[in-house]
Amino acid sequence: ENQPYARPGNWNDPDMLIVGWVGWGPSLHPTRLSPDEQYTHISLWSLLSSPLLIGCDLERLDAFTLNLLTNDEVIAVNQDLLGVQARQVTVDGDIQVWVKPLADGGQAFGVFNLGDKTANYVVDAEKAGLKPGGELRDLWRQKSLGTAGNDIRMAIPSHGVMLYKVK
Repeated sequence: ENQPYARPGNWNDPDMLIVGWVGWGPSLHPTRLSPDEQYTHISLWSLLSSPLLIGCDLERLDAFTLNLLTNDEVIAVNQDLLGVQARQVTVDGDIQVWVKPLADGGQAFGVFNLGDKTANYVVDAEKAGLKPGGELRDLWRQKSLGTAGNDIRMAIPSHGVMLYKVK
């Protein structure tokens, strides 16, 4: 519902990123988000073109959090010049699919599992509005998965995400 308001110079801001060590002073503590939830957090903010405001203590930055915050392919989705926020195209039980058009003609899409168990899921590319036949890339793993067919199969961890680009 907020998508029409997001554009260059006008970004929806769902708040700071709560990864790594958060809080301040004596209340400083590790995030309460699991690693999969942290991937979900960064992925959704990136798809929404939201400001990536780091809310963690940089002096306690561990390798996992550093990798979350510096994945250039995920940041590229957030910073895409087209400036269009993702839209939710599918809600199927605990699964949500969000698609974001990109300036290079590609699309980024996230498949989110809100459930408490790993979900095996198939994205119907046509129904999701994804372009068929393009190169499919896993953005978190920075790995090409070959040509995208109409059925894109995946296992999504509990509270986790699979974040892809197709071009």
